[in-house]
Amino acid sequence: MAAQPTIRQIDGAPFAATLVAAPAANAVAFVLNARGVRNIWVTDSTQPNARQVTAFTQDDGQDLTSLAFSADGRTLYFVRGGGPNRAGETPNPTSDPAGAEEAIWRVRLDGTPATRLMEGSSPTPSSRGTSVAFLRRGAIWMASPSSGDSVRVSQLLRMRGSGGSLRWSPNGEQLAFVSNRGTHSFVGVYTLSSKALRWMAPSTDTDNAPVWSRDGSRLAFLRVPYAGRRLGFRATRSAQPWGIMVANAATGEAREVFRATAGRGSAYWAIVADNQLQWMAGDRIVFPWERTGWVHLYSVSANGGAAKELTPGNGEVEFVSTSPDGTRVLYNTNIGDIDRRHVMSVVADGSAAPVPTASGAHIAWSPVYSSQGSTYALVSDAKQPAHAAVLQTSRWNMLAPESMPADFPAASLVTPTAVSLRAADGVTSYGQLFLPPNAQPGKKYPTVIFLHGGSRRQMLLGWNYGAYYHHAYALNQAMALRGYIVLSLNYRSGIGYGMEFREALRQGATGGSEYGDVVAAAKWLGARPDVDRTRIGLWGGSYGGYLTAMGLTRNPELFKAGVDIHGVHDWNVGIQTFVPDYDVHANRLATRTAFLASPMAQVKNWRAPVLLIHGDDDRNVRFVETLTLIQQLRAQQVPVEQVVFPDEVHGFLRHESWMRTFEAAIDFFGRKM
Repeated sequence: MAAQPTIRQIDGAPFAATLVAAPAANAVAFVLNARGVRNIWVTDSTQPNARQVTAFTQDDGQDLTSLAFSADGRTLYFVRGGGPNRAGETPNPTSDPAGAEEAIWRVRLDGTPATRLMEGSSPTPSSRGTSVAFLRRGAIWMASPSSGDSVRVSQLLRMRGSGGSLRWSPNGEQLAFVSNRGTHSFVGVYTLSSKALRWMAPSTDTDNAPVWSRDGSRLAFLRVPYAGRRLGFRATRSAQPWGIMVANAATGEAREVFRATAGRGSAYWAIVADNQLQWMAGDRIVFPWERTGWVHLYSVSANGGAAKELTPGNGEVEFVSTSPDGTRVLYNTNIGDIDRRHVMSVVADGSAAPVPTASGAHIAWSPVYSSQGSTYALVSDAKQPAHAAVLQTSRWNMLAPESMPADFPAASLVTPTAVSLRAADGVTSYGQLFLPPNAQPGKKYPTVIFLHGGSRRQMLLGWNYGAYYHHAYALNQAMALRGYIVLSLNYRSGIGYGMEFREALRQGATGGSEYGDVVAAAKWLGARPDVDRTRIGLWGGSYGGYLTAMGLTRNPELFKAGVDIHGVHDWNVGIQTFVPDYDVHANRLATRTAFLASPMAQVKNWRAPVLLIHGDDDRNVRFVETLTLIQQLRAQQVPVEQVVFPDEVHGFLRHESWMRTFEAAIDFFGRKM
C-alpha cells in the first residue's frame, strides 16, 4: 500500500494571491506563497512567461500586499509586513529580536533587485510622473525621486482624522482621499500645484470610495447615512438607504444620482474591488446593490436616472474589475454554480447579456484585464490549489507551472460533493462532503465536521480563494485520506446564498441560531450508514472555534472531541475586541442575550477532550478567550491539550504555524476518536 500523503505535502503547493494589472506594458503581477516564502511573480510584454522578481527566502510571516504598478508598467511597488495592532506593534511571528516593520518596497521589471524605500502602507503611484502617495500611521505622505535610486519623502497633509482610499486624478495633478473621523468621514481633493484642499459636500454621513470621472472633472463617491455604533455579530437586513453622490472636483458641490430603496439592499454590502464604484465610458457608474436579495452589479448615468441591473440571476457577484477602455466589467460569480466561482464579463451600459469566459468545474476569482486586453485570474479546482492563469481559447492556462512542488499529491486528493441540510427551524444550510477514497460498503467511519470562521465566508467545491481556508481545505483532504468522513458546513450567516441567509435572524451575539445548523449536520451524518455516530468530532477556527465550543457545551452527547482554534467563547468579550468602549452595563438584556449565546454560558456541560490552539498576538479574537476557557475546563478536569504560538496573529502568518496546528489536530483526532 502506498504511503499516505503527509499534511506538509498536501498543504505544500504555493498559494497565489493579489493579482494586479498595470496600466501599460501588458504587465500583470501576483504573489506566490510557497510554504511561507512569499515572492512576487510578473509577466509582461518583454517576457510573456511568468518570472519571479523578488528573492525572499524565509518563512518569516512577513506578508506581501498592496501591489501597485507605476503608470508605465515598468516598476512595481508593494508592502512587506503587516499593520500595527492597537498597541502599535507590527506582526513579528518569528519573535525576531530585531523586530519587524511595515514598509514599502520597489522592484523594477528590468531585473534590478527589489529595494526597501520607506516605512508606510498603501503605495499609490501617480497616474502621471513618478511620485507615489502613501500612508504612514494614518497620515498621507508623498515620495518623489531623489538622486540615484533614493526617494525624498514628506508629509503631504497635516489634518485631523485618518487618511485612506488614495485616488489620483487622470492627469496626476490632484489626489482624492477619504478622511475617517471615527463617527463619520469626508471625501477630500488635494491639488498639488496650489497645495489647496477642498472637501466634497461634507455631511454627517460616512462618505467613501471616491472615483474620478474619466476626464477628471468630477468625483463619484458612496454616502452611507450615520447609523450609530455597529456592534457586529448580528443580522442587518435593512438600514437608512445609502446613495451615490457626484461632485464637481473644482467647487466641491455635489448631487445625489442614486439612492437605494428601502428594504432589501438598503444596507450597503461591499464587493472585492479596487474601488466600490467604477466610472465607465459614456459616464456610466457601475456599483453593487442587493435589491433582489443577491449582490449584483447595476449601472446608472453619472447625471442620474434609473439604475439598470447588469448581472441577473440567483447568485452573488464578488470580485470586480474593468477593461482599460471602460466599456466592460469583469467579475466573478456563483450564479448558475452556487458552490464555485466563474468569471464573466458584461458591457457597462447593460446593452447586452453577460458573457462567460470559461466553463468547467473550476473556481476563479480576482479577474483582471491586462493593458492589451488579455484576461487573467486566480484559479483552483478540487485538486489544483490557487494559481495565476491566463485565458486562452476559453481555457484557463496556468502561469508559473514550475512553482508546483514535485511531491504535491494532486492525483491522491478526493473530490467533494455538494450536500444540503435542513435544521429543526426549517433553515437550509449547505456543505461539501469528503469521503475516504475506496470506502468500503458496510463500514462505519469516524467523522469530522469543519466549521469555517467569519462568519461571512463560503467554503467551495475545491481549494478556497482565501489563504486561511486554502489551509483548511488541505486539512479536510488529509482527514479524508486518513479514513475520516469530513463535512465542511456552510452554516447560516455565511455568504454565497443570498442576503437572508447571510443576515440570518438571531445569529451570533443575538442568539447563536447558526448552531442549529451544526446540530442538523450531526444528525444528518448520524443517519448515514457509513458514519459511526459515536465518533463525530468538530474542528474550526475563529467563528468556527466558537461553534466547535458550542457543540461541546450544548450537545456533549453528539460530539466525541473537538479542535478549537482561536475561538470566541463569550460574545461580550468578542464585541469588545472590535468596539473597545463597548459597555456591557448599557443594555443588560443584550449583554445577557450575548452571553447565553456563548459557550461559556453552558461550559459546565463540557466533558469531551479538546485541543485549543491560539497565537498570543491575535488581533481578532483576544488570547484571553482561550485563557478563560482553559481555566474553567481545568477546574472541571476536562482533558485539554494546547498549542500556543508566541507573537502569531489570527490568520497564522507562518506556514510552520499551520503545519504544527494541523499535525497536532491529526494526532489529536487519531488518539481521541
